[in-house]
Amino acid sequence: MIEIRSPPRGRVLVSETGASEQLSRLRLARTPRIGPVTYRQLLARFGTADLALDALPELARRGGGKPLRPPPVARVQEEIDRTAEAGASFIFYGDEAYPRRLANIETAPPVLACRGRLDLAHERCVAIVGARNASAAAIRFTRDLSAELAGAGFTVVSGLARGIDAAAHQGALGGGTVGVIAGGIDICWPPENAGLHQELYERGLVVAEQPFGMEPRAAHFPRRNRIISGLSLGTVVMEAAPRSGSLITARLSNEQGREVMAVPGFPLDPRARGCNALIRDGATLVQSVEDIVETLQPLSSGAAVKAEPPTYVPAPHEEVGDRERDLVAGLLALTPVPVDELVRLSGLSAATVSAVLLELELGGRLERHAGNRVSSAA
Repeated sequence: MIEIRSPPRGRVLVSETGASEQLSRLRLARTPRIGPVTYRQLLARFGTADLALDALPELARRGGGKPLRPPPVARVQEEIDRTAEAGASFIFYGDEAYPRRLANIETAPPVLACRGRLDLAHERCVAIVGARNASAAAIRFTRDLSAELAGAGFTVVSGLARGIDAAAHQGALGGGTVGVIAGGIDICWPPENAGLHQELYERGLVVAEQPFGMEPRAAHFPRRNRIISGLSLGTVVMEAAPRSGSLITARLSNEQGREVMAVPGFPLDPRARGCNALIRDGATLVQSVEDIVETLQPLSSGAAVKAEPPTYVPAPHEEVGDRERDLVAGLLALTPVPVDELVRLSGLSAATVSAVLLELELGGRLERHAGNRVSSAA
């Protein structure tokens, strides 16, 4: 039995998914080799997470791999209980509470742990990201800019890191701000932001994709960044060196069809090179809050955006044999290729190719990449 504690008024985060299905969906999401795309395909194909879990061993066998091992029920139940005890709860892809803009990206997380005001994620959101070792001038500008955005009715989204992220959240606390973290919902990183975490728990919203108790790892930060950009109408970059995480967020924002904006900086400051390069390549130059509002206003009606939850019913699917499986597998290489190209080259239907790719991924022989591209596993 899953019991979700009710946070204070205005902060209720209970999933619409039933208790038993919630447990099964979390088990499915926590199963190795099941990413966001595969998770959605399995639910679309089998209708429920229970049926999808039952089918995993056979699908993995067809894909040429060892049987997948979902986490034990007791372990997942413990995660649910500990999340509830921490004052947080889960929302699942398909819930009405799941933010619509985030649901529209290709790699929307199957499940999010949330603590705070979930309504903020449905409002007009703008991401602000930048250097951890930011200058004093940039920190002050970020704080003022965030306060003005909050005053204009926007929710500021950032990553709760030191530097620009912290300044963005601090400036927007009086209005609304969302912190997306790279670890579990209970993990404060960096430690010096513990007070800011607590303020967002109480006055804003904290969102985590990783399991409860998970310390952030290097690979988690790009995954966090696609949530930051996915929640937002656009991303503002403030002081970012080349090849920085902030530029990854900007690239993801562009790939998701969102606006990319940047604050220019002094050419000889390494922290300004990333922003200046973004502006050179077409990002909107930001000097004041008016620049952001003018850019984003046409994209938002000002009303909260609610998701239209999909209905998962067992869908007709193609049964594939060794011939189709070998044909598609033979077209794969370590270089990613669009799925549409596999359909064209194989001469098979899109449904058949999709079924083969699902089996190959569950068998550990396939990797998925951005832009609906796939490759053989390294």
